[in-house]
Amino acid sequence: MHPRLSVCLLLAGLWLLAGPAWAQQPAPAAPGATAATTLAPKKQLQAVRITGGIKLDGVLDEAVWQQAPIATTFIQNRPNPGPPEKHATEVRILYDDANLYVGAIMHDVSADSILRELAPRDNFGNTDFIGIFLDTYQDKLNGYGFFVTTGGVQMDCRYSPAGGEDFNWNAVWDSRTSIKGTDWIAEMRIPYSAIRFSNQPEQQWGLNFMRQRKKENQAFFWNEVKPAIDGFVNQWGTLQGVRDIKPPLRLSLTPYVSSYVNHNPLNEEGTRRTTTSFNGGADIKWGINESFTLDATLVPDFGQVQSDNQVLNLSPFEVQFNENRQFFTEGTELFNKGNLFYSRRVGATPIGFYDVDVSDDEKIVRNPSETRLLNATKVSGRTSKGLGVGIFNALSNDVYATIRNKETGQERELLTQPFSNYNIVVLDQSLKNNSYVSLINTNVTRSGQTYDANVTGGLFRFANKKNSYAVDGRLVYSRRRGNVFGSDKQIDDQNGYKYQVGVGKISGAFTWGFNQGIESDTYNPNDLGILFGNNNISQNFYANYNKYKPFWKVNNLYTWGNITHTLLYKHTRYQDLNISAGMNTTFTKNFLSAGFNVNIDPAKNDFYEPRVYPLGTYYVQVPGSTNVGGYLSTDYRKKLAWDVNGGVRVYAQDPVRQRSGRAGYGLSVSPRYRVNNKLNFRYSLDWNLSRNQIGYVNGGLDAEEPLDSVVIRQLGGDVALGQDPVDVLLGRRQVVTVSSVLSAAYTFNNRMSLTVRTRHYTSNVRYQDFTQLRPGGEEVPIAYARNRNNTYNAFNIDAVYSWWFAPGSQVSIVWKNAGTSFLQANEATPLYFDNLNNTINTPHNNSVSVKVLYYLDYLALRPKRA
Repeated sequence: MHPRLSVCLLLAGLWLLAGPAWAQQPAPAAPGATAATTLAPKKQLQAVRITGGIKLDGVLDEAVWQQAPIATTFIQNRPNPGPPEKHATEVRILYDDANLYVGAIMHDVSADSILRELAPRDNFGNTDFIGIFLDTYQDKLNGYGFFVTTGGVQMDCRYSPAGGEDFNWNAVWDSRTSIKGTDWIAEMRIPYSAIRFSNQPEQQWGLNFMRQRKKENQAFFWNEVKPAIDGFVNQWGTLQGVRDIKPPLRLSLTPYVSSYVNHNPLNEEGTRRTTTSFNGGADIKWGINESFTLDATLVPDFGQVQSDNQVLNLSPFEVQFNENRQFFTEGTELFNKGNLFYSRRVGATPIGFYDVDVSDDEKIVRNPSETRLLNATKVSGRTSKGLGVGIFNALSNDVYATIRNKETGQERELLTQPFSNYNIVVLDQSLKNNSYVSLINTNVTRSGQTYDANVTGGLFRFANKKNSYAVDGRLVYSRRRGNVFGSDKQIDDQNGYKYQVGVGKISGAFTWGFNQGIESDTYNPNDLGILFGNNNISQNFYANYNKYKPFWKVNNLYTWGNITHTLLYKHTRYQDLNISAGMNTTFTKNFLSAGFNVNIDPAKNDFYEPRVYPLGTYYVQVPGSTNVGGYLSTDYRKKLAWDVNGGVRVYAQDPVRQRSGRAGYGLSVSPRYRVNNKLNFRYSLDWNLSRNQIGYVNGGLDAEEPLDSVVIRQLGGDVALGQDPVDVLLGRRQVVTVSSVLSAAYTFNNRMSLTVRTRHYTSNVRYQDFTQLRPGGEEVPIAYARNRNNTYNAFNIDAVYSWWFAPGSQVSIVWKNAGTSFLQANEATPLYFDNLNNTINTPHNNSVSVKVLYYLDYLALRPKRA
């Protein structure tokens, strides 16, 4: 049934694409087509070649600026798409053999109308800005963005179908700004080494400019960008006149030195409380040719990245942490195709970290929780024919735990992570009409007697010529071979697959889509990707209706509806049906944003919560529920602004044991206060309460606990023989989680900033009663006397001083303070301030580090020709 449905969907999508929209001759507008869904005419701007130098000072006093054609008459994109700007913007482009120069004059009412808050690099803040967008291969899918604010703060990003708008990408370029009367002026110098383009006698690039007037919350584009049209890069104009430039030799070296002082509060035998380290390494960028760049990091040091937001995880799935390491966030849009790459797997916790067993007369002296990388390398780029190629490779060394005999003092080492190679290869072909096809392969090869993993995926998206309909899909195959680490047992999920196909209307005020997919029970991309439950069949239909023009008292209106149905793939059993809808808008006068959503979930079967594999026999029956939520966000231009989110989920009576009173509540309050253009504070408080939640007892059962051993036997296990229970222990519990984050930022100037982030997290679990889960979702009350209440606390401080003393060169000083506690049974307390006091008084690990990066560009260092 399901494969036939997929074929029908695919044929329907191809039929849509094969209509008149793909005819060679121009076709008349489709019935119902409006100006809002028709691409704006492509504007053109001529660049002017110069031979003399330009002084980058934000003044534009060189005569050549007055000779260049002007890009003006910008069109408003928000809050009211369509009208031309009232206060003119004038942008000119010059170029020479090495750089592209952008000169922009933004006219305004008065100097007071030009907002200019300072912020760290890649942060906009409450300020005006001007930006230039370049599509150097004119494939209408991929591009660059360079922005500068009135205060001279730089931002840069990449645009791609996989990464969207990616501000993690950083380039080395320069800019200056100034304010003159009622105007503000920006001058940019973008070296050709910062971008990639083909080796053609005459370049023709996609081009657009964007201006923000924060005073009125307005944004304008030179070439109109219509929100009702799918895509962004495809709505840019054209830059012409750039001739006889050559892609430069892109070769740069960024060496670093770093020093750490770490204080460990635990005074264990054989360890020192205070340790120091000195590190050195380098990042290398080499332009292999006009299209491709090699990025390599040698002996990388990631010790200064922001601390992870540690949480108490009660779910059957792992926690997905953000990637904060710059090498793995910058220029990775190709590698993120298909979401098959979870970069935290590289340098992650060793696969044998949790399996270090010691005898009664031994103790673990050292067990590293991270795998140190030897090096990592990326090669990526795109040819003039639109073929994107990405190759990623990283190596990690053996990792050992150190175990010491308590009596003799003799030590032994136990391997927890073998020498490993991580590899990704991506081919991504851009096609006409905002379409593409891609091939991705990820591979992990480990030395020794363990297993290797390989995943291969193909993606496609085909849109019609009018960019109004599209069909997309993917097919992924996972392959694992070898033994479970530290065991003679063969890996069991050796072959698996995943596919998804969808079709939909992608442009216009009304859009819709339908997709269907399968993940087999043995599909497993987890060695270099991340998976939240396989073994399912899903169908989804969504519809959106949006009004982009102001009406009544609002600027816009976005509405959506969604229906998702899932089945278990193996055994084809019902899992879940979800019906949801919502809307959001922004009010015209005060720019108050508001929205609400409703979710209706009929009764469902949770096959993952019991943690019994293979799935199908055991499941938790979850009663039907309804969730209502909403949010309010005030105007960020005000000194004091608020974000408030809230939601309530109410459950029907439990069908298994006629239990009632199950509910969930959530509230988030996030004020922000801007003292002046340099100093701001932000605070967020998140509170969540789950009442009468039914779930797997976190931590499981311990055969060495007398009270647990009794229950293990009741659940069908045998303590003496070491046999695990057959049935599952569930608990009815109340869970209260509170997260509090306070951040402060002081920006000295556009190159120097100090930020401090403090986070306290506490989660308290209190059990009311317990049941024995049997096959088929049956629950039977069980007498269990052990106190399983627990409280988890985490506290972090990250203080970062950053100074960009030259383009691409930085000094950073970081102080990190971290502490956690896990309280069980009678020690656990549901009182927030008791937990806060306990967390503060718990010994913390402290680290202070200094790191210096210095950017060396071969083009600047090579001898000048006479």
